[in-house]
This record gives sequence, structure tokens and C-alpha cells, in this order.
Amino acid sequence: MSDGKELREYVGRARSEDDLQQPDRGPACEFLETCNGPVGIVGGGYIGVEMAEALAANDFEVHLFQRGDRVLKSFSEATSEAVLDHLSERNVAVNLNAEVEELAGSDAVEAVVTSDDRVPVEMVLVGTGVRPRTELAEEAGIELGETGAIAADAYRETNLPDVYAAGDCAEAEHVVTGEPTYVPLALTANRHGRAIGRTVAGTPTEGGGVAGTAAVKAFEMEAARTGILDHRTAREAGFDPVTETVDAKSRAGYYPAGGTVTVTLTADRESGRVLGGSLTSEYGEGAVHRSHALVGGVTEGITVDELSDYDLAYAPPFNTTWDPVLTAAKVLDGHL
Repeated sequence: MSDGKELREYVGRARSEDDLQQPDRGPACEFLETCNGPVGIVGGGYIGVEMAEALAANDFEVHLFQRGDRVLKSFSEATSEAVLDHLSERNVAVNLNAEVEELAGSDAVEAVVTSDDRVPVEMVLVGTGVRPRTELAEEAGIELGETGAIAADAYRETNLPDVYAAGDCAEAEHVVTGEPTYVPLALTANRHGRAIGRTVAGTPTEGGGVAGTAAVKAFEMEAARTGILDHRTAREAGFDPVTETVDAKSRAGYYPAGGTVTVTLTADRESGRVLGGSLTSEYGEGAVHRSHALVGGVTEGITVDELSDYDLAYAPPFNTTWDPVLTAAKVLDGHL
């Protein structure tokens, strides 16, 4: 965290001689004084995309390496493609299907080596995801779940009485599948920690399920997702998934400014249940805030027909009469 703070402060100010003489410089700043060349980022998830923006916006040459065939793989393909195009427009070199084999160099990193390329860099940031740290729990006899994280019941209690688990070390129930899942995000940790506190204080409180809701900003683009979008995951959970992607205006057509919101909805063919959604828009045009309606729908298990009847707010500066989420629901309902 301290290195991240120093890096942010350093790239946020001009590299003048006066700046470099400031007495509070730490090791990260001292390193960056000599780092004028390209930077490598390993991982195309939230952290990788956000760091690509931060560094490119401060005149670093950025090379992003993603092991799979798209960035933000938990989002819809439409969202991944839109973010990829936007990163390329901002001169971020994205290397897909790039399995990093080595960070080459002697005293310092000199290149990122993949199975078919060697890219010279002077600095590398690694954001390839996390695994739950469970050694202490295992030594204490606490059971792990099928995800590899600590297993807990609805009240977050483990197999040991009066021992609870919340946050990035623990799994939780997915609101769509009803099965344990591992989604280490901040709100889940806060919600479950608060529930445990109430339970321990004498008011038994369930922690609640998770939908895998997340958002990310990439330069002048924002994106959000919730629920289940991957068809293979949906089929494994017993659903028959159908997906539609719709482009719609973010504001009334006659109102100044505005842009396009792209909404991807996935539903079960037989029941019509909303399984998940992914949205993208220009920054400030509401993809993230619109996703909140989908979170409610996914959590409550409503159908796309019911979603199309949601009474969402309308005023020309903020929306069209038919919100893009409602439009997407109507289109998918028609398909079904």
C-alpha cells in the first residue's frame, strides 16, 4: 500500500528538480526517478485495467498482458470488446492470449517474456487475482469450502462454534445458483462483518448472498456487471442461458450531450429469469448506476418480463423514457 501511495503521488506531479529533492521520497519514488521507459502490467482484470489508465494518463508507455482471449473476462463479451477498443485508442498495447513465462532481468526487470514474445520494460505491476489465505483457519481445524475459501453458514459461522469468517478469506452463497462462490470484494466483507457483529452482540443476522456485482473505469469509459453471464457457468447451474445485447441512448435525444449505453442481459430460456447483466457507457453516462436495477432483479430472481415493467426514473437530463435496461429487457423477452 505504501508503494502504491508513493507511485500515485509521484506520477501526479511534474518531474521537476524541485519535486525530486523533496525529503519524503520513498523507494518507489527513487525507482521511478530512473524509470522513463515502458511499463508492463500482468493481468487484464479490474486492477490491470485501472493501472493501465493511471500510468498511460501520466505519459508512461503501457503494455498489458492477459492470459485469456479478452480483458475483464467476468463481464460480457460486448463489454470486454468495448473496453479493449478503448484501451487501444488510448495507446495501451494489450497482449491477449499472452501467458507470461518470465520477468527477465538481473538486478532489475528488463523484459516481460511470453510464450511467443519478449517485450522490453523497466517496471512491472502484477494484478493476476487473489487466493484466500486460510493457513491459520486450517491449523485451527476450520473447514474450507469447495472454492478453497473458508466455509460458513448463513450467519457466517464456521464448523467451529462461535468462530465466524467474513471477507476475502471466506466463501459466500451466490444469489443465482444458491451455491458457494468466492467473490472477494469490499462490500461483501463489510456486509458480512457487520452481520457477524450483530450476531455476536445478541441479534442473529444473516450475512446475505452475493451476485458478483462489480464496476470499473477505463479512461472515458465505465462498465459494470452482476450475476451470471458465462453460458457454461449458467448451464452447470441448471439453466439454459440466452443473451441479448442492446445499444440505447443515455439521455433524451433532444437534450444536449448524452451518449450510448450498451446493455447485455442473460436470462434462462424456460423460466425467463434474469441471470445476469453487463453494461458499458461513456464515463458519466450511467452504466454503473443503471446496473443497480439489475442487481435487484438478479437478487430477487425476477423474469425479464417483470424487469421490463420496472418503474425507473425518467427526466431528459438523466435518461430516455425507456431506460436502456428496460429496452434490453423488452428485447430479450421478445426473443424468449
